[in-house]
Amino acid sequence: QLQLVESGGGLVQPGGSLRLSCVASGFTFNYYAIGWFRQAPGKEREGVSCISSRGGSTNYADSVKGRFTISRDNAKNTVYLQMNSLKPEDTAVYFCAANKYYYCSGDPPRSADFGSWGQGTQVTVST
Repeated sequence: QLQLVESGGGLVQPGGSLRLSCVASGFTFNYYAIGWFRQAPGKEREGVSCISSRGGSTNYADSVKGRFTISRDNAKNTVYLQMNSLKPEDTAVYFCAANKYYYCSGDPPRSADFGSWGQGTQVTVST
């Protein structure tokens, strides 16, 4: 059974850092690009970042460029999102998802290109 499980969310002060993890199982992980998305209350889901199947290509939403870094460890079936210099507007539920392809088909990632989703992890940036 295909499964994606996010972790690492929490409460952090503005300017702080968090690292999110997405652990996958039930499919050939290194065949697929993986993306991170987020959804704040009352807002549309937003594509944050994507990494290709072997990690050679990445992309980011303009709102997080220079602050967030996506990476993956295919030996551990895990994708990470390192988030630095966090801002209150980064507050959202963060989801990881598996792309239908080995490459990142949208820049930034588009929800319609992703077929399998995790349950999400809450990130709150506040004093």
